[in-house]
Amino acid sequence: MEKKLYIGNLSYNLTDDQLKETFGQAGTVVSASIITDKYSGRSKGFGFVEMSTEDEAAKAIEMFNNQPMDGRNLKVSEARPREERPRTGGGRGFGGGGSRGGYGGGSSRGGYGRDN
Repeated sequence: MEKKLYIGNLSYNLTDDQLKETFGQAGTVVSASIITDKYSGRSKGFGFVEMSTEDEAAKAIEMFNNQPMDGRNLKVSEARPREERPRTGGGRGFGGGGSRGGYGGGSSRGGYGRDN
């Protein structure tokens, strides 16, 4: 059974292929991906590697946890299931904001609702 690992404290220069090649030393890597910021495309410094068996995953943790890679000590552990996050929307439990916009409105002096 495949086992997913969390890999933290990654160098921002590391690529998916380098991660896959490195963890391939512990066994068969099903997938390897570094998580990137959706706006800048820059690495967030962590990723996930999926090993083909639980034994290979355990071997990878033993081999690479707290070991240096590209100047940083890796943090390798079994990945936890992804938690559901609430949608943004002011904490009201439903999406979207109010219809009035922001900054308090109403002031004719242009002070965004404050008396200037």
